[in-house]
Amino acid sequence: MARKTSNHERGPSQRQLRVAEEIRHVLANVLMRGELRDPALSGVSVTISEVRISPDLKNATVFSLPLAGANVGEVLKGLNRSAPFLRSQVGHAMALRYAPTLTFVEDKSFDQAHHIDELLKSERVARDLKAAREADDGEE
Repeated sequence: MARKTSNHERGPSQRQLRVAEEIRHVLANVLMRGELRDPALSGVSVTISEVRISPDLKNATVFSLPLAGANVGEVLKGLNRSAPFLRSQVGHAMALRYAPTLTFVEDKSFDQAHHIDELLKSERVARDLKAAREADDGEE
């Protein structure tokens, strides 16, 4: 008997990926033009690194981070307060039946990448790599 796989197990569809990327571009353009009036966002450069959208295209999670990671909490609160305006901008720019509800969250991928980089540079990893190279040389 064939096992059914859920959407979550398969990952996002091509349509979800395409719509999410278009939303990312629209949001980046609005932020670049400085159209937001929230005081927490005044003079702050925000990076929109990724958008993930639900299968029904009604909810989007926006992964964002202020430049240099300064005042992350306040900036995210400001973005979430501005979400209705940003949603309307997405709705005007895209040909979707419904403009998705936007939720802004902190993008932690940069911190994770830095952590992995530090691990790879650690003495312990260097020692293990050296031992593996020596073992490979000994087998030849």
